[in-house]
Amino acid sequence: MARTPPEGTGAWNFRDIPRDLMRRVKMAAAHEGKTVKDFLIELAEAKIQELERKGILPKGK
Repeated sequence: MARTPPEGTGAWNFRDIPRDLMRRVKMAAAHEGKTVKDFLIELAEAKIQELERKGILPKGK
């Protein structure tokens, strides 16, 4: 049975991620007491906010 994601969310699957990067991300997330998912979401949001401030991306909602 397939798992249905919560309303307003989606799912991505990534392939061919270097194992060393996966290991380092996992260690960094653990160091901050976060899940890998939460750690990566935080990184992505910070980068997007930076690009919005620079005017490279339009401001989000």
